[in-house]
Amino acid sequence: MTTHAPHAPHATHATHATHEHRLAAILSIGDELTLGQKLDTNSRWLSQQLVDLGISIVEHVTVPDDLEAHVAVLARLAARCDLIVSSGGLGPTADDLTRRALAVASHDSLVHDAAGEAQVRAWFAARGRSPASINMVQAQRPSRGLLLENRHGTAPGLFASIDSSARQCDVYCLPGPPREMMPMFDASVRPSLRPPAGKVIETRVLHSVGIGESDLAQRLGSLMDRECVPLVGTTASGGVVSIRIRYEGEAPRVQAKAAVNDAADKALSLVGEFVFGEGGESLASVVLNMLKQTGQTIAVVESCTGGMLGEELTAIPGSSACVLGGWITYSNEMKQALVGVPSELFASGGPGAVSCEVALAMARGGRERSGASIAIAITGVAGPDGGTPAKPVGTVWVSLAHARGSDTRRFSMGGDRASVRSWSCTAALAMAWQHLSGRSHALLRQVEAYVE
Repeated sequence: MTTHAPHAPHATHATHATHEHRLAAILSIGDELTLGQKLDTNSRWLSQQLVDLGISIVEHVTVPDDLEAHVAVLARLAARCDLIVSSGGLGPTADDLTRRALAVASHDSLVHDAAGEAQVRAWFAARGRSPASINMVQAQRPSRGLLLENRHGTAPGLFASIDSSARQCDVYCLPGPPREMMPMFDASVRPSLRPPAGKVIETRVLHSVGIGESDLAQRLGSLMDRECVPLVGTTASGGVVSIRIRYEGEAPRVQAKAAVNDAADKALSLVGEFVFGEGGESLASVVLNMLKQTGQTIAVVESCTGGMLGEELTAIPGSSACVLGGWITYSNEMKQALVGVPSELFASGGPGAVSCEVALAMARGGRERSGASIAIAITGVAGPDGGTPAKPVGTVWVSLAHARGSDTRRFSMGGDRASVRSWSCTAALAMAWQHLSGRSHALLRQVEAYVE
């Protein structure tokens, strides 16, 4: 049996695809995904890559580490699609079943690939180690398939085709870890794909905050009719509502882009006051950019969110230019000691920790002690315990202190503890964005109404 060297991509690319890839499915494998123990980010990234090439995604599927289920899904998708890209299940252990599933689904048998074994051994040797015997299973491939080089891990990828009565479907199996999957896709999959000639998919995404999805849809009106080209839809997640615009057809790309931009301009004319960014921008990244552009700085004082707001801000590269720091003041004593909240606010008969007065004192104290241009404070009842009739679980106060004064708002969050904490951060960032962009006071009430 002739082996195919995984380190010779030019030799293998010509033998990969022989037909156009019009319709594709993304397959994710692993018990940890189906059980909700791990978030699947690979499917999103892979979809973006394929759509950019003009390949339509018709389905995302997640299967557990079960051979029968895996084979059945491959067979079903192969009858519908020209292309399947999967991630996961290429490790050396007994629950890594992608190799076997691909062989069964393509009516083939597994063979040992000498070049694949050399790749696995070289990876370990470069780290001064020897592979365990079970690692040699990673050098197996369907006899009519190919191995794909992995320069960032031990598991080579796989390529094979599944023939059905309907069509031939090309299948690329990539490792699960993104740091291995992404470069393998770029090096060994992308150059082999055959997008449909003339097919164009052009997209644009606008992000809004301070307005509910139903209210946003009502304002967009006929722009969201399903017969419209481009298509306009909305997606809500964590207090942010995204407006998704997609053109899919055979027009010249410049025409498709113009149609998408025209739809975006119409959307902005209707709801632009709520739109804070687009594409890969987040509320936190937009706030940071505005701070940088105006030469301002920010500090945070957090109680019920326990550092989540600071994490959202400092997770963005370059945040040190405007984020000075902050405090986690979970207890009343820490609120007093670290940011100078007056003790009488916690005394019997006082407003208590979850109140306008305490939130305001936290923000003002944080601004004074940090020297920041603005400071944001959050205090609330995240639950599931601690609520009262007057201050039920989900009651959150957010205060923003700045040179000209302050703005303090009460929110009534729904959902579990994680949701309350996450929505609190979104509300705080929305208030910062609205302050920095000079948005109206009425818009801040829209944030409160939406969070409720």
